[in-house]
Amino acid sequence: MDLAQIPVLSLVADRADLPARIGESFRTFGFAMIRDHGIDQSLIDQAWARTEEFFALPVETKQKYFIPGQSGARGYTPFRTEVAKGAKEKDLKEFWHVGRDVPADSPLAASMPPNIWPTEVEGFEETFRELYAQFDEAGAKVLSAIAVDLGLDAGWFDAGIEDGNSVMRLLHYPPVSAESGGAIRAGAHEDINLITLLLGAQEAGLELLSKDGRWLSVAPPEGAIVVNIGDMLQRLTNHVLPSTTHRVRNPEGARAGHSRYSMPFFLHLRSDFRFVTLPECVSDENPDRYPVSITADDYLQERLREIGLKM
Repeated sequence: MDLAQIPVLSLVADRADLPARIGESFRTFGFAMIRDHGIDQSLIDQAWARTEEFFALPVETKQKYFIPGQSGARGYTPFRTEVAKGAKEKDLKEFWHVGRDVPADSPLAASMPPNIWPTEVEGFEETFRELYAQFDEAGAKVLSAIAVDLGLDAGWFDAGIEDGNSVMRLLHYPPVSAESGGAIRAGAHEDINLITLLLGAQEAGLELLSKDGRWLSVAPPEGAIVVNIGDMLQRLTNHVLPSTTHRVRNPEGARAGHSRYSMPFFLHLRSDFRFVTLPECVSDENPDRYPVSITADDYLQERLREIGLKM
């Protein structure tokens, strides 16, 4: 398996030319790698430990935190629930979602239910509230660089992500057994949101589909995070920034007996944000693909149905 040669950029050292460099990486791969992102490593270590502790709980205990009718928005989603768009086999994963809490009287409350927290894991709520906040801040910095690269004001995305419907997902891919059939840990897909920030997993498996049709391994160095473009940003930029297909393949040999943990932060727009294609991304050679405007929540709900989280 060839390794994707994605440059590792610093939010600090590369600040002066970050917009151009991150834009080039996204246009080439749909992915970037970022270090000096400001997310505290000791907090990350705590988060890994508490993630493993939660998923080690009995199935019946975890199932208490599954909320029917919420499309997986908060709490626990059981093993083999989500399916990649167009796939026949459900993914070999279970996960937990942490979202943004908004006041009960907020106009956004209908699309952003309150968080729930497992009482069996000490410090779970405190750890993931703080990690969510740090992810949120890092994501805003990346979006600022993207805005400048697109010829926009550095703060262009600020209003769109204020109280955005962002979700942090704690992922567990259990050991792969012979009974898995043709299923894989995460089928080939594109993310729904604006950008995804991903903490590196201890186990390999993340791959992106290159423009020439090859699967390339994505392996961030220690301390770096992977960032990829989601379909919402692809739509907003009229495909100038591509949402790249990626997957998590099954391990082979002895590694099949090991769990894999991953922690993506799906940075979303406000639910009431209306998509209007950026004029900077429309030209005679690239006419507007999306002349009809819809809200971010309309788009999200449509996609949740496609991946089996919403009926």
